Amino acid sequence: MATQVNVHVPMISIIIPVYNTHNSLKQLVERIIQTMNAVGENYEIILVNDHSPDPRTWETIKKLVASDKHNIGIQLTRNFGQQAATICGMYQALGQFVITMDDDLQHAPEDIPQLLEKRDHDIVIGEFPRKKHHFRKRIASKIKGYFDYYILDKPKNIQLTSFRLLNRSVIDGILSTKTPAPFIPALMFHVSKDICTVALEHYPRNEGKTGYTFYKQLKMFSHLIINNSSLLLRIMGQIGLIISLLSFAAIILIIIERWTNNTIIPGWTSTMVAVVFFGGIQMLGIGIIGEYLIRVIRNSEQRQPYHIKEIIKNDS
Repeated sequence: MATQVNVHVPMISIIIPVYNTHNSLKQLVERIIQTMNAVGENYEIILVNDHSPDPRTWETIKKLVASDKHNIGIQLTRNFGQQAATICGMYQALGQFVITMDDDLQHAPEDIPQLLEKRDHDIVIGEFPRKKHHFRKRIASKIKGYFDYYILDKPKNIQLTSFRLLNRSVIDGILSTKTPAPFIPALMFHVSKDICTVALEHYPRNEGKTGYTFYKQLKMFSHLIINNSSLLLRIMGQIGLIISLLSFAAIILIIIERWTNNTIIPGWTSTMVAVVFFGGIQMLGIGIIGEYLIRVIRNSEQRQPYHIKEIIKNDS
């Protein structure tokens, strides 16, 4: 007996975290609908409003949902960040394949079929050989790329972007990890290493400014360093070992000097420098350990990375 397929269940879910982009959002969704209609597979578009300060953003989402049954709108209670908003969309997604993309038209909806062509892989990442970002963000991305390689065991030839396709097994694996500070690349590399890339064009930002301020970039970087690795603890351990060896060598030299010259080396300055230096190292180590403990406590409390205020659908 043949298995019946529910045609109302989408095959493809497209998740878009939204933040203050009411002008470009309508064009983005219209282009996605045109592209997906040409693809000919059932789909859904999940618009997660990350508590945009501009109320017109949520109003635009409500109009888009009312105008097309494929659109779903989610309003978060406050700004939780792109990673958490994307995870929120993943929890709501029903598709066997999930595509994530930005809301500012730097990712072209017309490139979605190129991601779908590679869907036999678990993870498909859209790469941009020439990014249309300002200089500071390009430098920050390059630095973060090195840490991604060393911490996440990311293949050297892979460039991480938020324009990607993940199959259902990867999505289920990501959602099985409960963390208040999700970092999607770390989670998806933990689940699967079956990854391929597609070279795509990167376009200038259509509207507004990026929501990634320096503080938010630093916060996300701390999630990478602390939540997903023990790198800082290892570095502090290595620094402590080196300082201990140097201190031991210095003690031996002082003892030799005392025995050979029968003098005590005066050195209030050197003593104070040593005290301040070692005290600073100890405080730095305590601070790093404290940060780890804070995050361990948050994980043990099982805090949700986001909270939903409202979900709207078009059931007509």
